[in-house]
Formats: sequence, structure tokens, C-alpha cells
Amino acid sequence: MPTPKELALGALAGTATTGLLAWRTLFPYLADDITTIRRLNRIPKLVGEKVLSGKFLVDVFEKHVARDPRKTFIIHEDKTYSYEMVNHMANRVANLAQTWKLEPSATVATMIYNEPAFVWTLLGLLKIGLSDAFINYHLTAKPLLHSLKVSDAKVIIIGAGDELLDSFLEIRDGLPAVPVYAQGKGQEGLPPGVLSFDDAMFRTLPVNVCRTARSHVNLLSPMCFIYTSGTTGLPKPAIINHAKSIGTSVTYALFDFSPSDVMYIVTPLYHSAATLLCLFNVFNTGATMVLRKKFSARHFFEDCRKYDVTVIQYIGELFRYILALPETPLDPVHKIRVAFGNGLRQDIWDEFRKRFNIPWIMEFFGATEGTGALLNITNKVGACGRLSPFMRWASKEQFEHTHIIRYDPIEDAPIRDKDGHCIKVKPGEQGLLITPIPVTYTGFYKGDQKLSEKKILRNVFAKGDKYFNFGDLLYMDKDYYIYFRDRVGDTFRWKGENVSTREVCDVISTLDFVQDVNVYGVQIPGTEGRAGMAAIAVKDNKEPTPAMLKSLYRVCQKDLPSYARPMFIRFQKVFIVTQTMKHRKLELVDEGFDIDRVQDPMYFIDNDNKTYSPLTHQTRNTILQSRL
Repeated sequence: MPTPKELALGALAGTATTGLLAWRTLFPYLADDITTIRRLNRIPKLVGEKVLSGKFLVDVFEKHVARDPRKTFIIHEDKTYSYEMVNHMANRVANLAQTWKLEPSATVATMIYNEPAFVWTLLGLLKIGLSDAFINYHLTAKPLLHSLKVSDAKVIIIGAGDELLDSFLEIRDGLPAVPVYAQGKGQEGLPPGVLSFDDAMFRTLPVNVCRTARSHVNLLSPMCFIYTSGTTGLPKPAIINHAKSIGTSVTYALFDFSPSDVMYIVTPLYHSAATLLCLFNVFNTGATMVLRKKFSARHFFEDCRKYDVTVIQYIGELFRYILALPETPLDPVHKIRVAFGNGLRQDIWDEFRKRFNIPWIMEFFGATEGTGALLNITNKVGACGRLSPFMRWASKEQFEHTHIIRYDPIEDAPIRDKDGHCIKVKPGEQGLLITPIPVTYTGFYKGDQKLSEKKILRNVFAKGDKYFNFGDLLYMDKDYYIYFRDRVGDTFRWKGENVSTREVCDVISTLDFVQDVNVYGVQIPGTEGRAGMAAIAVKDNKEPTPAMLKSLYRVCQKDLPSYARPMFIRFQKVFIVTQTMKHRKLELVDEGFDIDRVQDPMYFIDNDNKTYSPLTHQTRNTILQSRL
């Protein structure tokens, strides 16, 4: 027979269990909150410790060199580069850069492929307190000229590769006269006025530079400039100061990133996804990185198996391209424990996770120049973060002033109440994400305060306050999970209704023959708003068939309201994307459904025949004359 003590303990246990069940019934998302808060609360603590230490990322890197010089830092094209070797090369860069006699924190522009030279060139510049402007090596002509001019670079370094030098020489006459170095060639192989970086490095010693060479650097000093991806016009150089570099370098503490981890990087190092979130976390932790020159769907998991990769980073549509490959028994064979990134579409999330046996997908939402971020810690399919009342209470430092506010797509502005204040969304609504701007704010972009001002919302909830406007529409569900919907401008208006391009993309993507889809609005003369148009890439580059066109018509009729159904379809072999796999729409919107300009096959919605029919000059004229 139980003793009185055992009966009492049993009663308490039963009460606790009943209480826990009651809490879970009343607040079903509480466990997710606790999981999220526990991990996210690591970040402010680590950032505080790093700031108080007075050490910047280059100092932390040097600490790893001293502690474990022979440890592999970079694996690139089957070659390994130790921390010590990369440090020697960085020292050569630093000693060379000292001969330039530049002003403290002056900018050097670098245009280098994904290779170890990118890393040691950056480290060398940081060793003497210079700033590095990362130039997109895919740029040519006007965008390249603009990027170099706005950087105000006092020295330009061109990476190895004839095509990089050729692109630069084409626009050189439009630039100020500054020293230009090229990597990968001796002086005899270079045109007049271009110096050999390799020859200069050979004449320079790999000895450490005294820390006093960067004594002028503080937390607000610019470390590097990372250009926006170019989805909406010319790239803009976002300022990454040392404080921000420290903050992003501890992000991977969310999943216990350690020196034993191996990070796989296939996205361009000139972009924040690879640098702020991959390279800087490797710097901070002393881990190993596998660096590939460019993304290859076929080699992605081959590399991961070959190099025992434990963490992969993704952006945009990378996983969709990998899923398009034929399945093999080796798909789930690897050591990957976390996939960290953004832009993973909900329609392929589970398929990718199950096929390739990925235990943990951590999706985030942010911006290179942003003042905050959201994170989905709990593997919630499709979500990019959560923002619950309990999180605001328990993690005030991080979430008290992070909000999603109502937005009017017609006015392209937040909706304000009678007092002129913005209105926070409720569960089941969508709006703009905004985060507070710190008192240390000095601008988001280099050289143009007007561009920075466009990202600021003022007098949001009180007179004089100011917030960073991400310019993206996010949706909050009933459990306070957040989902990306559209970039502002990706929502167009047709027949008096607002159309979400993401919603249309998600519907069309369910068709098994669709490889990728890009939806946008096009103007039709004599009508208000913009009609929907979808550019579609078919798997295996197959030509569209009548069966495909009928299936497309049926799914749009079934799953989309009439105003959201694409009026026009354009089949493309190759999509125009940025290097972060974001779809460019400027060219497509500009070309519209102009048969004389568009070479791709185009179709229009044919309700009489319940399909999409070929767009010709005759049918186009009929459409223009009809009452749409």
C-alpha cells in the first residue's frame, strides 16, 4: 500500500501533468516559443561578450591561427588551405596595402571569384583597417561602372580570370585614375596601367602586421560594402560596419556551430548570404569551409559526401534545381545536420527534407542592410520566423520593437490611423516588417543618403520614432508563425483586386512539368492596373504541349480567383535571375506581351477553349479590342 508521501508525490505529478496539458491546450504554440526563445537569447549574450572583448573578426581569425595553425580552413577544388597558410597570404596583402599610404578606413574595391584569394585579400585589408567593397563579378558595362564609381575605391583589385579583366577594361575610361591590380598574371601579361598583384605579393613578406595598423578602427567603422542583389535597378552598396560583422558572426550559435563543423558555400562571396552568414561564422568559430566557385546541382551532394559537410547554406531556388535531378540511393547519405538559409518555397520544403534526409531546416528572413531578422527555429514548414506575444515579453531586447504593420498596395505606403500612426497586423493578416533603427545609425548605403532615407519609416507609433522598412509583405498565421508573401512591388492590382505574385507562383508550381515560375503584372492599353503574366520554365527544357496548357488552365481556374489568373503565359528556357537566385522582373515587365520584342513562345488565357492558346498578332489585337 502506498505511503502518505508517495500519495502526495503522485498527486503533485498528476496536477503538474494536468496543468501542462491545460497550458498546451490554451497556448498550443508555447513549446515553440520556449524553443525559439532559448536559442535566440544566446545571440545578444554572445554579441555583448564579443563587443566587450574589443576584438574584431580579423583579431579572432588571428587567434585561431595561433591556436591551431595547421587546421584546414578552406577546401577549394580539392586543395586544402590551412589557417596558417591563409594568414601568410593575408599578411602579404596587408604589407602590400601599407605601401599604398591610404587614409584610415579607405575603400579598396575587389572583384574576385569564389576562391581562397577572396578570403585572404579581405583579411589582408582588414589587418590594416581598410574597407573592402565586394564587386559582383557577373557585372559588365553600366552596372559594373556604377558599382565601382559609387564605391569611391582608392585602389581596385581584379581577381584571376581574363573575363574579369576584360569587363573592367571596357568601362575603365569612365573611372577616376586609381591604381589597378590584377591577380593571376605576371606584369608581362597585363595591359599598360594595370599592375600585377601576384608580382607585388611575391616581393612582399608574409610577416604579421602590428595591430596598431588598425588602431583607428571602431565598431562603427565600415568593414566592407555588400551590394544589393539588383532586383530593382542598379546595385546599392550597403554599409557593413564592424559591429554588424560581429553580430552576424555569432548567428550559427543558434545550432551550436563549432570548430568541428564543415560549412559548404556555393553562393557568391560578394553577397551577404555567403559572407555575413557563412564566412564570418567560420571566422568566429575556427571551423572549416568548403568553397565552390559556383553552384552545381549535380555536384552539390557529391561534394557534401566527399568533404563530410555538416552545415549547408541555401538561398532562393537552389533546392528546386537539386530536386529536379533523378533520385539515387545516395540522396540521403551524408553528414549534414543543418540547412540554414532563406527563400525555400513551401511547396518543396518537405519534399527536399524527406528525400535528402535533412534533420533541421532553419529558414530566416532579413536583409543585408536590415536592422533585425526573423528565424524559424522549429522546422515549421514554410515559415521564416515567429513573433508571438510571449516572445515579446520574454525577449524584449530582441522582439519588443519588431512589428508587422498594415500596408496599402495602391498607395504603396503603410496604413495609418486617425492619429497618423501605423497599425500592427493581427493573426491572419499580412503587412510590412519593420525593425527599430539604432541610435548609432549613420546610413544604410555608401554615398547616397537619399537612398538610405527611402528605407526609413518615421513617426510610426510615436512622434520622432523611426524604423527600418524591409519592403516585404509577410503573413502572420494564428499561431504567430511568419511567412514571406511578396516583395512590395510584387503585388499588383487587377480588376480592383490585389494579386500576390507569390500566391500565383505557388499554384502554378504544383504542376509536375513546371521547373520554375516568375509572375508579374503587365500593362494593357486602355485598362486600369496590371494583368497577370507568368514566365514558366518547363522541366528538361521541353516544349509546351497542348496537355500542359490545358493543365495550366485547369489549375488556375480551380485554385485562383478570376482576377489572379494569369492573362498571359511566356515559356522561357533560361530565367533571368540575380546571383542570389532572385527572379529579375524589370526586363520581363518592360517587354510585357509585345510579340515584336519577345522571342519566347507566348499564350493567352482562352476561356472559350478552356486552355491557353498561342499569342499572335491577330489574337493580340483581338485581346486589345475586347472588354477585359
